[in-house]
Amino acid sequence: MEHELSLTRVLAASAEDIYDAWLDPRAVAEWMRPIPGGHTEASCDPRVGGSFLITMHGNGTRYPTRGEYLRLERPHLLEFTWHPDGDERWKSIVSVTLRELGAGRTELTLRHRRFPSADMADGHREGWSRGLDSLAAWLVARTP
Repeated sequence: MEHELSLTRVLAASAEDIYDAWLDPRAVAEWMRPIPGGHTEASCDPRVGGSFLITMHGNGTRYPTRGEYLRLERPHLLEFTWHPDGDERWKSIVSVTLRELGAGRTELTLRHRRFPSADMADGHREGWSRGLDSLAAWLVARTP
């Protein structure tokens, strides 16, 4: 049985700015820090069929994750595989949907599916939740 998670946030930014934050490796390295006190390195080839490598560092450990962009529909949809290095048991899919609400606000819905266990989905829920909180703060800090 496959497991999945879904998270929704309303962010104080345009869909364009949020979309760009997912594809610019400098931006990803700044906001995708789900490990408190950690840091992140990222490389991205943002095109359908292009790949990325995101390495999160924290707790004395590195957590490299690779993926491939499956769908890029600017500025409303990003879809990519999510595959932690060294774990050949699974490769999941993340979909990020952006819906403009007006007044500089956008609803982001992240759906992560194809987890082999509920425990893995729950662990990723916590990480994605912290990551989206970090993205929200990063977007606000960039606003003039």
